[in-house]
Formats: sequence, C-alpha cells, structure tokens
Amino acid sequence: MATSASQTLRTAPFLKTPSLSLSSRQSLSSAFSVALRPSRRFSKPLVVIVKASGSLDAKPTVLVAEKLGEAGLKLLKEFANVDCSYNLSPEELCTKISLCDAIIVRSGTKVSREVFESSAGRLKVVGRAGVGIDNVDLAAATEHGCLVVNAPTANTVAAAEHGIALLAAMARNVAQADASVKAGKWQRNKYVGVSLVGKTLAVMGFGKVGSEVARRAKGLGMHVISHDPYAPADRARAIGVELVSFDQAITTADFISLHMPLTPTTSKILNDDAFAKMKKGVRIVNVARGGVIDEDALVRALDAGIVAQAALDVFTKEPPPADNKLVLHENVTATPHLGASTMEAQEGVAIEIAEAVVGALRGELAATAVNAPMVPAEVLSELKPYVVLAEKLGRLAVQLVAGGSGVKTVKVTYASARAPDDLDTRLLRAMITKGIIEPISSVFVNLVNADFTAKQRGLRISEERIVLDGSPESPLDFVQVQIANVESKFASAISDSGEIKVEGRVKDGIPHLTRVGSFEVDVSLEGSILLCRQVDQPGMIGTVGSILGEENVNVSFMSVGRIAPRKHAVMAIGVDDQPSKQALKKIGEVSAIEEFVFLKL
Repeated sequence: MATSASQTLRTAPFLKTPSLSLSSRQSLSSAFSVALRPSRRFSKPLVVIVKASGSLDAKPTVLVAEKLGEAGLKLLKEFANVDCSYNLSPEELCTKISLCDAIIVRSGTKVSREVFESSAGRLKVVGRAGVGIDNVDLAAATEHGCLVVNAPTANTVAAAEHGIALLAAMARNVAQADASVKAGKWQRNKYVGVSLVGKTLAVMGFGKVGSEVARRAKGLGMHVISHDPYAPADRARAIGVELVSFDQAITTADFISLHMPLTPTTSKILNDDAFAKMKKGVRIVNVARGGVIDEDALVRALDAGIVAQAALDVFTKEPPPADNKLVLHENVTATPHLGASTMEAQEGVAIEIAEAVVGALRGELAATAVNAPMVPAEVLSELKPYVVLAEKLGRLAVQLVAGGSGVKTVKVTYASARAPDDLDTRLLRAMITKGIIEPISSVFVNLVNADFTAKQRGLRISEERIVLDGSPESPLDFVQVQIANVESKFASAISDSGEIKVEGRVKDGIPHLTRVGSFEVDVSLEGSILLCRQVDQPGMIGTVGSILGEENVNVSFMSVGRIAPRKHAVMAIGVDDQPSKQALKKIGEVSAIEEFVFLKL
C-alpha cells in the first residue's frame, strides 16, 4: 500500500540560517571549507568544518584583479588582506593565485582551469563583479571545491537606462547627426527620425533589466509587449505589458529590445528566419549579449531594408575587429559594452560582490552562488543517474509549454521505498528547477540557489512523496514532473487532471522517459526526442523511421504507448541528431499523425 505526503517548497534550512555553521560561535578563516553531509538519522543536514591550512588568526587574502569601486574595497579591507593587482597576464595570475583565498574579477580576467590548478586548493571563492560568468570555468571551480558568486542586481537600472538611451538615439539619428556636424556638414533632411510615441516595443526577456526598460518605454508613450515564458503575468499586467509568443513579438513590433541571456537556446535567436518574419523597417536594440543575434544575418537584413536601424552595445566578439561590417554599417549605432558603466552602478556592484565574497569566506552560503557546494561522494554517486533524470525531465516539461502565460506552478512527485528522512531530495529538486529555468536564463541553478532562483521568478514548486512497500535498495522508483495552468505544444502531454505531465525512471543506470500525459512510453533520455500522436495502425513505426533514415538521422530508441488497440497512440523516438525542417515537415504530413513535437535535451 502506498501513502503520500505533500510538502511545499521552502528555502533549505542552511540557506535561511547560515549560523548553522560554526561561524555563529567563531569566525571561520580562509583555511576552512564547509561541506554539507546529509544524515540518515537526522532530517536536517550536518555541517562539517574541515581544516585545510593556516591558523585561526590568519586573515584571508583577496586578490582584486580588475578595478573595483572604493566602497567595495573598504568592505573587503575590514575583513581581509586585499591585493589589488590589475592587468595580470595568465602566467602572472597563475603564479599569484596560490597565495590567495579569493579573487574578484570583472569580464576581462579569465579564471581558467589552470588558475584553479595553480591555486593548489587554497582558492575558496571567485567573485564576478557583474552578471555574466563566461570568463570563469565553472566545472573546474566545482571540481576544486571553489564557490563562484556574482553580483546580479546592482547594475539593473544602469543597463535599462542605456537601453532607453540607445532606443532614443537610434530613433533620432543622434550619433550619425553628431558625426556629420563635426565633419562640417549640416544635413537636416538626411537625419529625419521616427517618433517613439504610439509605437510597439517588443521587450525580449522580461527579467530585471527588461522590466525596467518596459517601465521607461511606457513613460515615453510606447505600447509595450514582451516575450518571456517565465515572466509572471501579474507583474507584467501591473506595468501594463502584454506577454506574447516569440513569433507574435517579432512580427508585430516596430522596435525590438533584447534582454535575454546567451544560452544554447537563445544563441543566434535573431537569425535570417527571424528577420524574414519582422515588419519592414523594424529597429533593434541589444544591451544583453552579442551572441543572441546572428551578426551576418543582421547585416543582410540591414542591407535589404528589413531592419532600418540597429543600436548595439554588445557583440559576439569584444572588442569587434576593426573591419567589422556591422559596426561600420551606416545604420548602426555602436557603444563599447557600456550597459553597466555608470558611477552609481559600479559602486553598487562593488558593494554587492564584496559582501558576497566576505560572506562566503566566513562560511556562509550565498544566494548569488552560481555553482554547487561540495556534495559527499557517496551521496552523489548513488543519486547521479537520478540527478540527470531530474534535469532532463525539467527540460522536457518546459519545452512542452506553449503560449506566453509563463510557468508558475510545478509539482514534483517522488516514489520511493525509503523513509523521508533517509532521502534528501534537495539536489533532485534543484536539478528539476535547473532544467526548467536555465535554458532561458543566465542564472546557473544549483543546490545553493535553486529555491532563491525559483522564488525570484515567481515559480512555486511543491513536492510529494509516495512511500512504496519493498526494499529501499534503490533511492527512487520514479520521478514525475507536472506543470499546471499552461497550454501545451503537444496536447497529448496534458494529463486527465489538466497538467503537463512527464515521468521517468532510471533503468540500468540510464534515465528513461516512461510517461507523457496519460500515455506510457519507454525511451532513453539520450540525444533528443520526437513525440508523435497518431492513429494506432500498422506501419507507423516504419513510415516515420524511413523518413528519419532518408535524412540520415539515427534512431536510438523507439516506443509506442496507446490507450487501446486501433485507437490513439503516442510514439516516442530517441534520435541522435536534430532532424531537418524538411524531415519534420514530412513527418507532419503523414495522414495518421495528428500532432508531433521535437524536444531537445
């Protein structure tokens, strides 16, 4: 007989009360590291303090490798020895890092695997003064037990203001007219601009910066729409912004302002296909990341008149080459990554990162951490395949969501023969959160920041445990993820109770998808998955398999789940490669196939 117990997501105890570490009685020096070890006897984690080197009285040393505001330096100097050494070569950094407990960088210094290896285990914290952490090797940091923290909030207003500045400057040809006047010309007719009032602005990404841009654009009299599948609808309504699909945003906008992170999902999201759908004469602003635009495609769109103007603060390669066609285009306004470059933002970032680094050196786990803390090897080894399963179920579930309403309510169900205090699900929940949020976010979700990140995005995650009879040899029988109050791109993924539902198991150490909606399937979660709902009739597997074979797409697994013979069935196909548009079109044209969706893992 199975019983269940529901539990609403709460911040993990060690996140709420960092004083659970010994820092409540004495400050931890940099010579100590903190490891979390779950106990089979207690439901709360044990915090184990492990001595590494040095003495209790020694002050930690913080290397500031790039210019930091005075307010931040003052905070650091109250707690640590501060070494401000700028413009270090990679070799100099590797030499110096073995004497440092923490390093603070901006975007110009690369904290590579070689840096972590050269630290010989002493480096405990990397602080990134800003949001993006492309210059920090996160995998190497985690392997070497080094916490990475960033400063994601302090430069929000500065970036939003720069976006609005570029929007207005582009519309009124400010940069071009200024250059013309300084060249001794007076070309009033050439630089006639366009008005902002009454125009539609599409804000692509409704996070901190995007929502602040929207507020300011509304004040300029613009009609603002936004695409962001995770934006809370109530927050958008409060600002007077309509949430729409990606295609609706780019096809109806007069101006497009980009505020999305650079992820595999968003890389070159504005490409030839996207530009072809836009209004002729659209104007584009980018103060996010250069890689979200296919720069060659943008040049073609500018030359064709599809895009009238572009105002860019970021580029795929920074600084861009001197002969960069995009920078030199007469209809492009370019600035050298100035989004966060105000005096106020620089001081704010300095304080935010200094507080995060000092807190981490004291043994506290920061909410702005972007990599996972140390997890005991025996726990990680047992949960490893379930961790992979959890993240992939999250990725699958969110890709099935359609429309612009956003994901707000997620329910996770674990079925296990183990007692609740003998199975710590925080890591699994964190990985499901990671799978749901990371594809469209610059935040790296992990055990430390999962709850904080979900709460920030208005995502409510509840957990339910189904206690099974039997041997507790295996930690879990299955994991189920349900997303409520959303539409689905694949109607068959909607369960009888109205939620998108996916379920998975680990078989022989490999994660498998075992249920979609009300249909049972069995397909390995390797590569990617094609889901087809069809009329259950002979020859369907061969028909679809032949189409994929003709396109040289290798099928790794195939499974069919049906309600009853000759009724409806769902076919799940594991593929090693992404089918071409032509192959997907052919599959959609098979008369017996009622709907299908391609899901990338």
